[in-house]
Amino acid sequence: MVRTELREHIFKMLFQIEFNEAEEMPEHLKYYFETLEDAAEKDKEYIQKKYEAVVARLPEIDGILNENAKGWKTARMNKVDLTILRLAVYEMKWDAEIPTGVAINEAVELAKKFSGDDSPSFVNGVLGKIAQQEPGT
Repeated sequence: MVRTELREHIFKMLFQIEFNEAEEMPEHLKYYFETLEDAAEKDKEYIQKKYEAVVARLPEIDGILNENAKGWKTARMNKVDLTILRLAVYEMKWDAEIPTGVAINEAVELAKKFSGDDSPSFVNGVLGKIAQQEPGT
């Protein structure tokens, strides 16, 4: 699987946390992997590892989003956009393999595919503001 496909699966798993209890998620993850017929074992491991890494940092990620999404708090955000932003912020801040520009571009593409007409520009704006605070940008 290419990284764009992997990211999409991570996004779908993260989206489920909005609607399920934390203790139910391992079962949901297991079921999700059972339905992924084209995923190699290394792909499933990558998806699970990154999913767990994002979940472990959710309070910190939400804090960053609340500081930077002018006029929007995470509690009010569209759940699709929130999930996309959470994944992108994790990649920008803690995933050394993903350049900031790639994280932003991939987030915008997810917003185009899964969210509303205004979402790509919203996602791009929030992530652009966060990127400006990064050293070396």
